[in-house]
Amino acid sequence: MTAADVRDWDPGDGRISTPSAARTPAWSADAPHRPAPPLPPLDPDHAATGPDWSEVVEHFREGYVVCDADGVVRHLSPVAERLLPEVTLGQVLAAAGVAALTVADGPVEFTHHGRRLRVRRVPLSANRCCQYVEDATESVSRADALLAERARSAFLATAGEKLGNPLHPDRAAAATVRLAVPTLGDVAVLVLAPRAGRVRWWRAARVDEDVPSVDSGVLGASDLPPAIDEGLDGVEPHAVDWLVEQAAEAGWLPGLAVPDVCARLVPLPGRGTPTGVLLVARRATRPYDESDVDLVRAFASRAGAALTSALLYRDQAEVADTLQASLLPVEPIEATGVQWGTAYRPAQAGLRIGGDFYGAHRLPDGGCLFYLGDVSGKGVEAAVFTGQLRQCLQALHRVEFQPARLLRLLNDALLETTLANGQGRFATMVLGVVRPQRDGGLSLTMAGGGHLPPLVLRASGEVEPVALSGMLIGVVPDPRVGEVTVRLAPGETCLLYSDGVTEARGGRRGDELFGVDRLVHTISGCHRMPAPALAERIEQVTGDWLAHRDHDDIAVLAMRAVGAAGRGSRHLHVVPDLAGAAPVPQPVGSGHRDPRT
Repeated sequence: MTAADVRDWDPGDGRISTPSAARTPAWSADAPHRPAPPLPPLDPDHAATGPDWSEVVEHFREGYVVCDADGVVRHLSPVAERLLPEVTLGQVLAAAGVAALTVADGPVEFTHHGRRLRVRRVPLSANRCCQYVEDATESVSRADALLAERARSAFLATAGEKLGNPLHPDRAAAATVRLAVPTLGDVAVLVLAPRAGRVRWWRAARVDEDVPSVDSGVLGASDLPPAIDEGLDGVEPHAVDWLVEQAAEAGWLPGLAVPDVCARLVPLPGRGTPTGVLLVARRATRPYDESDVDLVRAFASRAGAALTSALLYRDQAEVADTLQASLLPVEPIEATGVQWGTAYRPAQAGLRIGGDFYGAHRLPDGGCLFYLGDVSGKGVEAAVFTGQLRQCLQALHRVEFQPARLLRLLNDALLETTLANGQGRFATMVLGVVRPQRDGGLSLTMAGGGHLPPLVLRASGEVEPVALSGMLIGVVPDPRVGEVTVRLAPGETCLLYSDGVTEARGGRRGDELFGVDRLVHTISGCHRMPAPALAERIEQVTGDWLAHRDHDDIAVLAMRAVGAAGRGSRHLHVVPDLAGAAPVPQPVGSGHRDPRT
């Protein structure tokens, strides 16, 4: 629709507007100003007789009291007579005993005979005055109800905001009772549902207008008051008198005398059953009415939702911690003549688990089975697959401990698992058996399943790669598995590592691989270093190269031949002092630490 359409639009009052019709403007700047004619004077009442003003005044909202110059009541309307029965005609107004009627300035509001009255004084001629009286009970009640509702809404909004933050049950429970005082009561007690035969409770109490103090405790499930048991079953107790007595017997009402206390108890909604119950109590001078109980229920519903979320988060965290603990790499067991050194850094530090793994199992013939591997993927899924692989090894090494045959059995087990679950995952691994020799050395027979070849750090400080190859585990039914035997003299170390070390990206531009050459350079000359210190050095140098960038899982397993009398320690503070070993000179900025410090 255009402006022209609007100009030509039918006004709708029966007149038809045509574009060709000449229009006379209602007002023009060029037209002479003509003053409007004055209004005609008011006509006298057309009624033959005047109205009965007493009948008209009787229906006014305000009543009036007219006093002469001496303060004697000369006129009194029916409304004022009903609101102020003490005032009578012909008597002095002050004798009525209503002090608010003698106030000279401004309107006054006061309570009289259970009603809320509002009085305003208006001076009249001849020193007379008129007191206008209005019954404001309903308007004041509506205003008070509106203010109370706003206060309740603000309280619930604040409670919902503060209760939405804690994800720990203890903090959520403490926040609940702290928020409930003093709005809902002078004392608030929160009792959670029993767990393992024990019940935890939190209490906030305010004594003599002080800041509420919060404490907590534990009870046996059989020691709970009967009212709390009913509340945990989802029932609100109706006998509030013995509710106060039970709360006092439990020691939850400090500073409050039982005869002068009123209390209410409401369940906290949860998943199917109540999460807990909330008990609020205050002095009987402020008894709980229906609106107060509704406010307690509304608050309890918000607290129940917050506690349910916190308890669910706690349960999930406990499950996650248990699973993480079962999926973390297990430190190798002590073995004769072997000193182990390990380092582990998952790609996702917050999860603490990943796809790299290592471990060792003792064999019946005195040897020890060891392994280090890497599964495809990262995070939780990779860690779960790692757990399945470790469980397979835990079972298979009891029936077969020849490295190559054991690796093939493991391949068949993984194939069956991945095909059944449709995962399509695979792994790389170095698996071997270490046996001590009479001269204090070690004999290592290792099988390779597509993993990076180990490195041997000789007593001269030189690093030798081990020619070990093989195919991935969990891909084909009959993989090619390489096998090699390596001998370590006393003081020599064999190093297994994952591709998280060699494929760590860093450097000036952040895209250069760490590589095998830098790894060899890192451990060259560290032949006197104990295995734990060597593994830690590799992790530190790799971390410096990464400079906090994203990376793959990192795992390192070092095996050092220490002789039959050596202790297989894994921590720096229990590394045995090497007799006659001179300190190794450290290059500046190498990041190496003296193991004896």
